[in-house]
Amino acid sequence: MSNILIVHAHHEPKSFSSALAQTAKEVLTRQGHEVVFSDLYAMKFDPVSDRRNFRSVANPDYLKQQVEETYATNHNGFAADLETEMRKIEACDLLIFSFPLWWFSMPAILKGWVDRVFAYDRFYGAGRWYDTGHFQGKRAMVLMTTGSDEEKYSGRGPHASLEVLLAPIHHGIFRFNGFSPLSPFVAWSAAHGTDSDRGLVIEAWKQRLKNLLTETALPNPAAEL
Repeated sequence: MSNILIVHAHHEPKSFSSALAQTAKEVLTRQGHEVVFSDLYAMKFDPVSDRRNFRSVANPDYLKQQVEETYATNHNGFAADLETEMRKIEACDLLIFSFPLWWFSMPAILKGWVDRVFAYDRFYGAGRWYDTGHFQGKRAMVLMTTGSDEEKYSGRGPHASLEVLLAPIHHGIFRFNGFSPLSPFVAWSAAHGTDSDRGLVIEAWKQRLKNLLTETALPNPAAEL
C-alpha cells in the first residue's frame, strides 16, 4: 500500500478536471492505497505568501521568506494550514497535481500552494536538490486538461510543446525537490469533445492508474548534458 496525495485545483466540482481527480481518488483507494485529497478551492486555500505563513518571527523589520522559513523549520513556526499540507507531502509516496492548463501554466491557487508549502530548509536547501533532493524515492505527476487538441502542443503547432510548458513543474518543482516525475496524463480539448469522448478518456485514465505505482519515470534531460 502506498500513500498518495492529490492536489486538485479547479473551482467547479462538476468539471471534467474534477471528474478525473475523483476517478483517481476512487480507483487508487479501491486498490488499497491511502489517498489524501487537497481540493484547494474547496479548502479556500490562500495562495498569497506573506507573514501569515508563520507563527514564528525571525526578523520583525524585514520579511525575507527563506530566512523566515528556516527559522520556522527550526522553531515549529509554520501556520497550521501550511503545516498540515507539509505533512501530507512528507507522508506521500506519489504526488499528483491535478489542474486545467490556464495561460500555459497551472492556476494561481496551485502555484501559490507551492510557493507557501515548499519551504526552504524544510524541503530543500543546503545542497538538497535534484539528485540529493529531500524527496528522493518519491514520485510525482501532472493530471491535466487542456482547451486545445494534442497537435497544437506537439511542437509543430502554434503553441509551445507540452514538454516545454511542463518543464517548470517537472524540473523546477518535482525534480528540484527530489521527486521522480512520471509522464503526465492529459485530457486534450476536454470541453470540446462529446460525452462519449470524455468517457473514453476516463477509461484510459483508469487503465493508467492500474500500474501508476510501478511506471518508469521520465528521463532527466539534464543527465544527458
